[in-house]
Parts: sequence; structure tokens; C-alpha cells
Amino acid sequence: MPKKANPVLKDHSQLCLQYLRRCGGSARLCTINFSLGVIQTLVNRKLVKINNTGAGFYVQLEDIK
Repeated sequence: MPKKANPVLKDHSQLCLQYLRRCGGSARLCTINFSLGVIQTLVNRKLVKINNTGAGFYVQLEDIK
């Protein structure tokens, strides 16, 4: 039987996207209060990317074309 996606992760991923939009499109990874599973889901869906700026890791919204 196929596994169903966790609806809680989807809800939290939408909240995480809203948070990033309110922060101007990027935020430091250490300041985000969402689980790594939610962030990984967004990375897998190619909605966000992780950048290492040398001063820390940032989560940024992907450009939608």
C-alpha cells in the first residue's frame, strides 16, 4: 500500500513559505523555527534553496519564472 504524504508537513511548508515571503525572500537557517523535514520538503519540491554565504546558511525562495 503506498504511503500517503503527511498533511501536517504540507501545512507547515505553506507556513514556512509565507514566513520567507514576509522576510523578503530569505532568512538564516538557524533562525527558522520549522523542522528540517519541512525545509527538506521545500528543497525537494524546488521551492527554496540553501545558500552558504560564508557567514551562515540562508534559506531563499527560488525564482519562479
